[in-house]
Amino acid sequence: MVTNKKPSVDASGLPADFALRVRRNEPMSKHTSFHVGGPADLYFEPRDRNDLAGFLRAMPADMPVYWIGLGSNLLVRDGGVRGAVIALHGSLSRLDRISQDTVYCEAGVPAARLAKQCIKWGLHDAAWFAGIPGTLGGALAMNAGAFGGETWRHVREVEMIGRDGVVSTHGPDEFKVSYRHVEAPQPGRWFVAARLRFDKRGEADDKAMRELLQRRKDTQPIGSWNCGSVFTNPAGDHAARLIEATGLKGSRIGGAIVSTKHANFIINEGQATAADIEALILQVQRRVHEQQGVMLTTEVRIIGEAGK
Repeated sequence: MVTNKKPSVDASGLPADFALRVRRNEPMSKHTSFHVGGPADLYFEPRDRNDLAGFLRAMPADMPVYWIGLGSNLLVRDGGVRGAVIALHGSLSRLDRISQDTVYCEAGVPAARLAKQCIKWGLHDAAWFAGIPGTLGGALAMNAGAFGGETWRHVREVEMIGRDGVVSTHGPDEFKVSYRHVEAPQPGRWFVAARLRFDKRGEADDKAMRELLQRRKDTQPIGSWNCGSVFTNPAGDHAARLIEATGLKGSRIGGAIVSTKHANFIINEGQATAADIEALILQVQRRVHEQQGVMLTTEVRIIGEAGK
């Protein structure tokens, strides 16, 4: 029997099958490496790509959507997020070798896992991905880099999804890519996977990765609550050097402090609010500009509404 009855929806406008799995007023402090952030109206973890496509199609057209992987490089304000947050880590996790020098990697795969697996496959020049504290999706969105490597140097093709749930394939020549910046050919589409090429020449063991991770441990405040690098490096200089030269190591607002180990990191010592962290970011920018003549650009993404 054919029926035209529409599926039931809840107050958010979502069909009941999705509404039952959506978390409402989900504290984003549970999902960011800063451990701060107010509640998201909706928080959804898709089971797989088909589930993600269905959720995007079901969302009301006027509902804002945000994406999260491991929660690094993200500051969510204390007032939280109006709209839906989609968490990809744990769902889009496919990682396959598809040729001698090319891998297929979905957006929810942690960069560190990508590095380790490429080494097992004998692929050279992938070890630096271990220095990225996020997932491939975030790395693609911002052209993340570490230890001299950059994500888009390896991109051969990407897959993106829109609110219609349709996945499209694009070549790197369709994007405007620069240092920590990627401009997509059209708005409203998000990365779900990429084909990445790595060099097979040279020795690809885990020694290089261990050395890079040790270097990271020696120079960065690993283990503390932080987002990674707060500012991008100005051309021909380093944000950390400018901040240190301004005498800002150890500067504090509330529970937020500029790391004494690496000046381009801001640490939540345990009681910081997002407002503390954002105020410290603005103070660093202002004082570096006053004393060094350089306006630092934030690498960390700041979203949401201020708390009351």
